[in-house]
Amino acid sequence: MIDYAQKILESPDAPQQIEALMVTINEEKRRRRDFREWVTPNVKAEFINGEVIVHSPVQRRHWRITDLLSSILSVFAGLHKLGSVGTEKVMIALPRNDYEPDLVFFSKEKAANFHDEQVLFPAPDFIVEILSKSTAAKDKGIKKQDYAANGIKEYWIIDPIKEQILQYVLFSSTDKQYLPAKIFNMDDEIESWVIKGFIIPVRAIFDEETNLETLQNIIQSV
Repeated sequence: MIDYAQKILESPDAPQQIEALMVTINEEKRRRRDFREWVTPNVKAEFINGEVIVHSPVQRRHWRITDLLSSILSVFAGLHKLGSVGTEKVMIALPRNDYEPDLVFFSKEKAANFHDEQVLFPAPDFIVEILSKSTAAKDKGIKKQDYAANGIKEYWIIDPIKEQILQYVLFSSTDKQYLPAKIFNMDDEIESWVIKGFIIPVRAIFDEETNLETLQNIIQSV
């Protein structure tokens, strides 16, 4: 970013370039305000780099994975008083873009500042996106870049076709890019970097019987 700014400043028409950029940014801010007034609880939509993205209804496979993972994580986080879990329609307001991830987790310190009428939320500690044909490019591209740049410490991308989880982590608060993903398959266990003690079989988010066993183990361990 610094190199790009330096190149503009070295150009004879730097003032014109900066003015044109500011016009574009201000227009994007206006469209973002309009988006926030337009979007409703019944519409799953996001504002990404100036564009409104309206999502089509999800396949059963998609919401089933969301339900299975959120049930385990919600019970674990609740029993251990770690924070709050949200799904589908929790809108995350980052400096430029507004996202509605499939699943988010906020530490108890962040969640303590929320109120019941709140509709826009800060960067969570943990995000999960479930791939589909229409979202895969953004989940692996701009979202991954933006989540890392804004300090979201852990990001899981779940591939429902391959039945895999890609786990991305920021190991340092100064990091702005995720390390290469660790890949977890059906017969693996995955441990969260952010949610301490949260270790589950990957199979538990794809298979209801394993999910129930995992829930029972979590409850019995407390």
